[in-house]
Amino acid sequence: MTKKFWLSVIIFLLATCSCTYCADNFIELRIPCEVNSQVKAVMPSGEIINLGRVLMIPVKTNWPAYTASKWSEPSSVCATAVNAIHMLINTEENRGRIISIVPSVTIAPAAVQGAFFSFEMEAGTGIFGGFAPLTGSRVTLEHDGAEHALTGVPENGDVLIIRTAFASKFFMAEIENRQGGRVIIWDKDGWRLAARVIHPVNGVGRFGGTLYQARGRIRASHSGVIDVATSKRGEVGGIQIMPLKHALTSKEMLNAWNLTQWMIIAPLPGNSDLEGSEPLYKSSLVPGTQLSDSLPDIWSQYGRKPLVICRRNGGEWEKLPEVSGRVDDALKDITHLRIYYPSWREPLN
Repeated sequence: MTKKFWLSVIIFLLATCSCTYCADNFIELRIPCEVNSQVKAVMPSGEIINLGRVLMIPVKTNWPAYTASKWSEPSSVCATAVNAIHMLINTEENRGRIISIVPSVTIAPAAVQGAFFSFEMEAGTGIFGGFAPLTGSRVTLEHDGAEHALTGVPENGDVLIIRTAFASKFFMAEIENRQGGRVIIWDKDGWRLAARVIHPVNGVGRFGGTLYQARGRIRASHSGVIDVATSKRGEVGGIQIMPLKHALTSKEMLNAWNLTQWMIIAPLPGNSDLEGSEPLYKSSLVPGTQLSDSLPDIWSQYGRKPLVICRRNGGEWEKLPEVSGRVDDALKDITHLRIYYPSWREPLN
């Protein structure tokens, strides 16, 4: 059987079966606040997987953080990406206060010096890849044997704990890339209309973190952005899908209305804002496996690898075109986008 055949089978199962994932199963990421200690992933079976070494621990917090961090919940992961993970401590004066985690070599402007953990880990792997936490995952500090919410700078000897679900609650999102286009979400109960497109994407831009991700994969997911790579690893190119409130109220995003690299989507009439909410901007996407990550079985290896594909001029589904740099009309013939959410194990009927 061909790889294409098995991919089709997986897509059919995810989109049509009435199934549930084992929601009680979580990865527990344990990060000791001590230089040279090992970052560990604790599996439900009790198996412990070493992910890398702590090179640096934070000595301060970062405030004011990037604008969209304020739409997350305190003591939770507010961004997950190939090049950084950000955790919200609280919101003060309408701006988030965060602590970050970065790989030893990265480009991560939202992480400021002194306010992050640094790991001996390649960008796009481990906690930045196959073991990445979903946005919204709870974060606690283990201090003297007791767990507490993340409320400030961890003390030396504490253990930072992130508990994240293996899989999203959702199967896929389909987006009609036109003004007024539908954003449709598929889950175990079928499909539903979740939002509308008010500014379609037609071009590709230079989003720095795409340097560490492959084409058609999730570069970053946070409470105000889904960032998709259009270039191969080692080159820079991508698009971003942004909710309306972020596009209207965040000063750094106002220019998105005049550029082609951003898609802007709006909530349905009478619904609450999309920022920081399921199914698009919370508990949804991760960068996924690449390079040296090895997950427990073939299903998790491929299932926890969210993909983005497209249709050109209403044709067959295909891979995103490979485009790097800034090309304002690179995606002008893209009429549909499809995002596959991460899974971990075969659906159970």
